[in-house]
Amino acid sequence: MFHDRGTLKKTALLSLVVLAGSNAFAQGPRVPKADPEGVRIERDVAYLEAGRAEKADLYLPSRVTPGERRPAVVIIHGGGWSGGDKGAAREINIGTNLVRNGYVGMSINYVLSTKEKPTWPQNLHDCKTAVRWLRKNAERLQIDADHIGVIGGSAGGHLAAMVGVTGPEDGLDPAGPYGEFSSRVQCAVDLYGPAELMEYNDLSMLGKSREEAPDLYRKASPTAYADKNDPPVLILHGTADKTVALKQSELFAAALQKGGTVHELVVVPDAPHTFHLQPKQRDLRPLVIGFFDKSLKPSAAGE
Repeated sequence: MFHDRGTLKKTALLSLVVLAGSNAFAQGPRVPKADPEGVRIERDVAYLEAGRAEKADLYLPSRVTPGERRPAVVIIHGGGWSGGDKGAAREINIGTNLVRNGYVGMSINYVLSTKEKPTWPQNLHDCKTAVRWLRKNAERLQIDADHIGVIGGSAGGHLAAMVGVTGPEDGLDPAGPYGEFSSRVQCAVDLYGPAELMEYNDLSMLGKSREEAPDLYRKASPTAYADKNDPPVLILHGTADKTVALKQSELFAAALQKGGTVHELVVVPDAPHTFHLQPKQRDLRPLVIGFFDKSLKPSAAGE
């Protein structure tokens, strides 16, 4: 535990640098010069209230059948809640694979913290607003507004999990914009995200240390909200992760099990902290796309 503010700031900043600097985070944006085959990307779409700098990239099919309705998935980047970008390599890989398997993808930027600027819960509010924005624009995008999922990696995995397991009753839904639309999702995929923050690091996004504000850290942890009303959750974590301990995903899975939430934890042998759907250790597309198909496509779900 840390007992003075100066030490807290130094420790939190160091933790964020380590998290933000690993693998794909250090590589920066990887926005393709040309759209991938079969995919049309609408870049830098405004989805938040007027004046916000954060934008989204939409991953859409290059050809659309009239009357077709596709499920949609919000993609949340990592970067220690203080860095990262919607156009990084992992997010491009996920968005492209989603479109090629019958989905619309929405990769978002959200408010980022600094050591002087806490951002919780605004970063979560931004993610929930993206879900609402998809429902508001369902007609134009030919989206099935009743079937929306979320996926994220690392810090984005934490936020994706929070979107999945929290609702209006938890006091973490934004008042607006688009407050007339629900921000609930029908499934969530958490890629190696921190889930029990009381057993993680002191975080600048929360503005205080765990010692100073244990209740704040608990309320920002996905493990605190798991219950039988949550949608299905898929968790993936690598055994070679040196940034977020596998224990974080194990604690999340245990909380989901206790709460009665449908879930699966898949441990990927030898996988490092950052991977997308096609790491060298294992092709995860059948697993992740299959999970989305079961959860978001009515015919596959038996609806």
